[in-house]
Amino acid sequence: MPLSRLAALHGVATSYSPSPGRTVAATDTAVVAALAALGVDASTPDAVRAALAAREAETRDRLLPPTVVCWGGRPPDALAVLPDGTRLRITTEQGETRASAEQLPPGVHALRATAPDGRIADAHLVVAPDRLPTPPGHAYGLLVQLYSLLSRRSWGMGDLGDLAELAAWAGRALGAGFVQVNPLHAAVPGTPTDPSPYRPSSRRFPDPVHLRIEDIPEFAYLDDPDRVRTLLERAGRLRASVLDKDALIDRDAVWELKREALELIREVPLGPGRRAAYVDFLAEEGEALEDHVTWCALAEVHGPEWQKWPTGLRDPRSPETARARSELMDRVDFHSLLAWLTDAQLAAAQRSARDAGMPVGLVHDLAVGVHPGGADAWAQQEYYAAGMSVGAPPDAFNARGQDWGLPPWRPDRLAASGYAPYRRLLRALFRYTGALRIDHVMGLFRLWWIPQGQPPTEGTYVRYDAEAMLAVLTLEASRAGALVIGEDLGTVEPGVRETLQERGVLGTSVLWFERDWDGDGQPLPPERWRADCLATATTHDLPSTASRLTGDHVELRDRLGLLTGTLAEERAAAAAETGEWLALFARLGLLRGTGSAVSEEAEIQAVHRFLLRTPARMIGLWLPDAVGDRRPQNLPGTWDQYPNWRLPVADAAGRPVTLEELAASPRLYALIDVLRARPGECGGGHPQR
Repeated sequence: MPLSRLAALHGVATSYSPSPGRTVAATDTAVVAALAALGVDASTPDAVRAALAAREAETRDRLLPPTVVCWGGRPPDALAVLPDGTRLRITTEQGETRASAEQLPPGVHALRATAPDGRIADAHLVVAPDRLPTPPGHAYGLLVQLYSLLSRRSWGMGDLGDLAELAAWAGRALGAGFVQVNPLHAAVPGTPTDPSPYRPSSRRFPDPVHLRIEDIPEFAYLDDPDRVRTLLERAGRLRASVLDKDALIDRDAVWELKREALELIREVPLGPGRRAAYVDFLAEEGEALEDHVTWCALAEVHGPEWQKWPTGLRDPRSPETARARSELMDRVDFHSLLAWLTDAQLAAAQRSARDAGMPVGLVHDLAVGVHPGGADAWAQQEYYAAGMSVGAPPDAFNARGQDWGLPPWRPDRLAASGYAPYRRLLRALFRYTGALRIDHVMGLFRLWWIPQGQPPTEGTYVRYDAEAMLAVLTLEASRAGALVIGEDLGTVEPGVRETLQERGVLGTSVLWFERDWDGDGQPLPPERWRADCLATATTHDLPSTASRLTGDHVELRDRLGLLTGTLAEERAAAAAETGEWLALFARLGLLRGTGSAVSEEAEIQAVHRFLLRTPARMIGLWLPDAVGDRRPQNLPGTWDQYPNWRLPVADAAGRPVTLEELAASPRLYALIDVLRARPGECGGGHPQR
């Protein structure tokens, strides 16, 4: 059919396979909507025929695609099919001019091909190493949601000072090789602010709510001691409400207090060296920072959804926006200062990790997308598919599918730009991380696009140039000397994991999901696990290990009305699943205990002994597991029924545990002793208590 051919030429799927041997057709409505978001009119049969003829002619006459990939310095295949006699002119990032693609330096270069018949094609040439380096040895590290990790110094939620302290302690006292945190991207302000770190305003810039106020040098020079005392007293009350009075983490209250403090701090003049560093930061970040802080300033006046702003302000390049930026220059400078201060504290936290002997250091998390009303969606409108949202199709775990409310990038515009916004994003994040976790890494290959206003069942897959996306990722990560971890859980298209592994991108393996799905369905023996992965017992979206072992997660879902079967059925299924794993641990001699009963703490230790038996290059310890926390940080399928993203790390009784208490916890050290079982392979330093 013409519509199917047209869709295929633009990377829009007309069907998908939710499971082996089963194919589901996408509706014509979804296909037409996806094509429209790509600027292709397929609304009528005549429009389809015209668009198909235009696309086929373009493909036939095109010398080169807009972006060409060169792996390991070898000439790309796209050049081999050019007409004989075609002349090349390559201008490298370094400003050199070459007539051949042989032995080019890594980078994104400008390529011009001139055919004998006079046709000319300009393309971006991405030259990337064949793969990222393999992590040396084996390392274990801690996984934590930063906001949940309060110390006796934080202002009601964990901050970058706590992160630096955690990294220094974990590296020096525990021998850990890394600390992985949730996305620290800038949030969309509002009342209340969406607490999810996976729906940010900007992925390009971090959120100043994470600042440790007392670590800002100018704080020491505030000349209003009474005001400072009042701020610190209010911070103490916020902290005590969470740690001592069982209150939830209140991000909005924390930000209101920190913003008040930052307004005072900005009145303290920067010293000459600090001023020079700030000016360098502004120059280096350029238009991207200017756009971000302009959005922040405009959002203070007009609200956080740019689609509802006055018409002229909806365009970041309009004269009205330029005029408003000038009028709001004081607020623009304020938000620029916050971006600089946050960047500096992030870099300091990574230095703290490396100084503590961590071979990796901090592992930051890249969310799959951004809020449609936020700064990135406003500043980069030409790169986002209007009227579409990212999600997931129906599957065995969610019969209705999922809509994440995030606008997808347009693959055609990315390719035409040489993936410029993607490159800038990666470069910014790699500046203060030793490794980057990419949420839903399958999105480098394809994403499920849902027309806004339609249910997830009315979506379809749209394909991206995975080779180009991976080449840019490999290029920027190698320049930074950083690792990349792909979150590849759930339904994964055949060949994706193999391609990622070929390029050195580590996968993610969670114990409870690792079964012999092609055989008897039993727990996968440790020797059959893949090596190129981060192996963990759980994640922020799953029950804690204690909760899974005790069955508490079933009781919680029952209280919230989330069970699909009866409570008795779900209890029995969960107990059977857990029992199979415990039986395997027992056969392997991993369960240690006295008498006939084995404690839940001993079972958690057995889980991690098992992870050490696998060849996984990185082992992650979910920090709440170290103190027996029962509560998940996020419970998918809930909104206000459960306090997602607002819980502090707590012990088995639900009592919040501070960073200082963690550092003195016998239970934590007993679990760390398990993880130190591979001497010389689990990070840096000589662990000591």
